[in-house]
Amino acid sequence: MSVQHVQSPLTRAGQSGAASPWLVRFFLALVLGGVFVYAGALKAWDPVKFASDIQNFHILSWPLGVRLAFYLPWLEIVCGLALLTGWLRTGAVGILSALMMLFIAVTIAARVRGIDLDCGCFGSATKNLPFRWHLVIDFALLVALLVLWSPVGRLSVRVRYFWLTY
Repeated sequence: MSVQHVQSPLTRAGQSGAASPWLVRFFLALVLGGVFVYAGALKAWDPVKFASDIQNFHILSWPLGVRLAFYLPWLEIVCGLALLTGWLRTGAVGILSALMMLFIAVTIAARVRGIDLDCGCFGSATKNLPFRWHLVIDFALLVALLVLWSPVGRLSVRVRYFWLTY
């Protein structure tokens, strides 16, 4: 009696036990897309509160902060939807990565200047988190975005989901 090895649909030929890169990227894009749509929707729901959160950084004037408070949430939502659907995914990852790097830099600069703030990114869900946990979350999101940005397998692996090519 011989035992046959059955290939898991989650692995590619020649790989044993490891999830294929396209599957990791697919689920990572879905999770990140959902996170950014959620975060953007929370900010878009109350743009005046978000403008106040922007003002707490003491970097921009109030009029510019209000303009950003009406613009940035929708940019996050559109980029999150791009990650969810795969449409213009590379551009969305680039924009979100730049926003995350800017936000991390501004948050650290505010902390160095002695400003204790609530970023307002996820509403009341992260309100009581200490500063180091905000940074851990921000860096985790940035690393996940950079994994999506990385060229490994980008040209050789093409996955179809929904109606678009990923």
